[in-house]
Amino acid sequence: MGKVTSNRSGPVAYINARLLDPATGLDTKGALVTEGGLIADFGPRLFADTPPASVDVVDCEGLCLMPGLVDMRVQLREPGEEHKETIETASAAASAGGVTAMACLPNTDPVLDDVAGIEFIARRAREVKATKVFCYAAATRRLGGTELTEMGLLAETGAVAFTDGLRGIADARVMQRALSYAKTFDLLLVQHPEEPSLAADGAMNAGEMSMRLGLRGIPAVAEVIMIERDLRLVEATGGRYHAAHVSTGAAVDAMRRAKARGLPVTCDTAPPYFTLNETAIGDYRTFAKISPPLRTEEDRVAVLEGLADGTIDAIASDHSPHDQDSKRVPFAQAENGIVGLETLLPLSLALYHNGHVPLLDVLRKLSATPADILRLPLGRLTKGAAADLVLLDLDRPGRIDVDAFRSKSKNSPFENMPVQGQVRRTIVEGRTLFEAD
Repeated sequence: MGKVTSNRSGPVAYINARLLDPATGLDTKGALVTEGGLIADFGPRLFADTPPASVDVVDCEGLCLMPGLVDMRVQLREPGEEHKETIETASAAASAGGVTAMACLPNTDPVLDDVAGIEFIARRAREVKATKVFCYAAATRRLGGTELTEMGLLAETGAVAFTDGLRGIADARVMQRALSYAKTFDLLLVQHPEEPSLAADGAMNAGEMSMRLGLRGIPAVAEVIMIERDLRLVEATGGRYHAAHVSTGAAVDAMRRAKARGLPVTCDTAPPYFTLNETAIGDYRTFAKISPPLRTEEDRVAVLEGLADGTIDAIASDHSPHDQDSKRVPFAQAENGIVGLETLLPLSLALYHNGHVPLLDVLRKLSATPADILRLPLGRLTKGAAADLVLLDLDRPGRIDVDAFRSKSKNSPFENMPVQGQVRRTIVEGRTLFEAD
């Protein structure tokens, strides 16, 4: 792959590229030029002759040039648990994974439930000056599930949506008030769909395997009960609603029916739920312990079907970094979560390589659609838009190497898994943040 030669602050031409824009269906050979951090122009006839001498040139050698990924569910651990991750280390991991923008959950210490917390994240992101960082604000104060936050004020400060993060809003009256309040300001509520009394003290999916391992199970019905209740409240209030990381066939069916009725609802899932099932836990593998838990093979197939037919709108990494002390303990005591920023794209590309979902549909669920859900002007090849780009070798084979992760934490069950597709370069506002060796 060609290198940028000089004048990096000036225009840069990416030539001999396969231009992909999932938002418009563009898939063509061509070129793209950036200037001043923006996309100046692109298309199949751009630089049909030799680019001007004043333009630095990157020869893409036929690789895919596309919008950067927009990851709508990331835990940054800063402030409060910087030993697990920081905005800086998460940005390094994101760049290696082709993620140019990410939205972080509010379950930090202190909780992001006031203006000071939102401003702190924005300030730290400006200091790091790498991956774009947006943040959710807590829907309820201190994630307590009872008293609503000042959603209107927090939205004005920069919160992209409202959620209690890893906790579902269990109280139906609180959820109804939250949806009504959000409707007034045209805001989005994101729910962790798990009925807490059914999930309490659970460690994995309830079923034959949990009984065999002697672990308390979380029944699949805990997810769909919460979603179906919420959908009734959406119907009553008209509030915008997003169900995070759906993992069960019943939940996918419920969302499919809600969309058919025209409700203002969306949902996402994460790679573990269409890549693995509960057998990945094996003999108490805590690196496969996540929330919601890995489900049955039937649920995994249902999630695949939801991705294929468009019921599931987006794919998020659900990046949940944990240190060794949080994972190398008895299974029931281990923290939930998998690091995901660096595996989001290759695991998602398996949907294309295995023939489940067309390429542009996969990429849309990783870029334009999450940006649309969060109402961010990202995830598209558009003249005048920020030059947030990824150069992808779509067919390059490899294996996931956890030791090479740039994330501060390494908790992943995907070690040595074969994958196809590698990020070669990640660009944010015209600046190259990552380039593969």
